[in-house]
Amino acid sequence: MNISGIIKLINETKEYGSNGFKKRELVVTTQEQYPQNILVEFIQDRCEILDAFNVGEFVKIDINLRGREWVNKDGETKYFNSIQGWRIEKTQNQTDSNLPPIPDDIDIKADDSSDSDDLPF
Repeated sequence: MNISGIIKLINETKEYGSNGFKKRELVVTTQEQYPQNILVEFIQDRCEILDAFNVGEFVKIDINLRGREWVNKDGETKYFNSIQGWRIEKTQNQTDSNLPPIPDDIDIKADDSSDSDDLPF
């Protein structure tokens, strides 16, 4: 799976616990009718690949969806999802539109006929 959009935010790498777990988060804004701000995490050795990217760049991110189950102290089961990026590349700015582009050479003119009261029936 992948997500495309413009980089809105790149956080610094954070380390958690004494085991050396590292995570870095990036927010990408999709380019669709209703743009979405999607948080993507890069973990461990993938954190450094974000050093080559800047806010405002259009990118395509290859992702994996992850889910986990957690039982709280009251015995209630909760489920969590995360989006993990594993590859990112710069791309050209593209919009997700199913409509073909409008040609530049089309000349749209208003109807200049003087018989505006002439109905076709």
